[in-house]
Amino acid sequence: MSNILESVNKRTQLVGQNRLELLLFKLNGRQRFGINVFKVKEVLQCPPLTNLPKLNSKVRGVAHVRGMTISVIDLSAATGGRPIENIENSFIIISEYNRSIQGFLVSSVERIINMNWEAIMPPPQGAGKFSYLTAVTEIDNELVEILDVEKILDEISPVNTNTSKELDEALTIDRDKHYHIMVIDDSSVARKQIIRALTSLDLQIDTAKDGKEALDKLRAISAELDDVSTEIPLIISDIEMPEMDGYTLTAEIRDDPKLKNIKVVLHTSLSGVFNQAMVQKVGANDFIAKFNPDELAAAVNKHLSL
Repeated sequence: MSNILESVNKRTQLVGQNRLELLLFKLNGRQRFGINVFKVKEVLQCPPLTNLPKLNSKVRGVAHVRGMTISVIDLSAATGGRPIENIENSFIIISEYNRSIQGFLVSSVERIINMNWEAIMPPPQGAGKFSYLTAVTEIDNELVEILDVEKILDEISPVNTNTSKELDEALTIDRDKHYHIMVIDDSSVARKQIIRALTSLDLQIDTAKDGKEALDKLRAISAELDDVSTEIPLIISDIEMPEMDGYTLTAEIRDDPKLKNIKVVLHTSLSGVFNQAMVQKVGANDFIAKFNPDELAAAVNKHLSL
């Protein structure tokens, strides 16, 4: 298992081509789940875990890995299932989300699948377990569920969405204009976090759950306007989303004469030096790593004050 990600650094060419690679794994039972390889730093046989007082019940303990102390979250328990029992024979997926590193306890890890984002679909509407999904896809005639990791992490350790007093006092945006912007993210939790972080800017905020829905909305507006940026001057978009990723969305906007003047801020938990290169390649105006409310609000303030 140690070499399952040995070629991950060679996979960056997939970014910007509306493609991704999923690492498939299982929790309890036969159901397969997937996580974007770009979120994964390492896969390990689960090491001994240390219990600490006052840990969240979904955190099975902490692991000491390569000089780091990492919280290990039981993904089955965190999504309403029964806890994984046989820890010794299980694995941890070490990942990076929202500027933090954590381990996800899973029963087994299978393989990496190369896919097109167009094959990744939004989850069915409804309650229950689907509330923890951002997307689903089909592999080998079986449903694969992609978990809303940002929701899971927010339930265990909620992020601060309040901007600082210093930032609020430094804002230069004309609040009387009530600028209309669009927030695009496949995680409902992430959309709400962004909206709360931008409260002090007095914006009108529309939302979309993926790049395709956002592009359809923008093109509907373009039927009435020659320059959509006069109506929606800025969008904030996640990168990895079902059907159309944020890089592809940005490229589509830049190729459309009626949309090309919209400013695009890419806001994502994806890490890696390739991000800045891709920002320039597709023509985005900015890249902000999740999740720092001051940095996000400052970027929006800057681009709407120019």
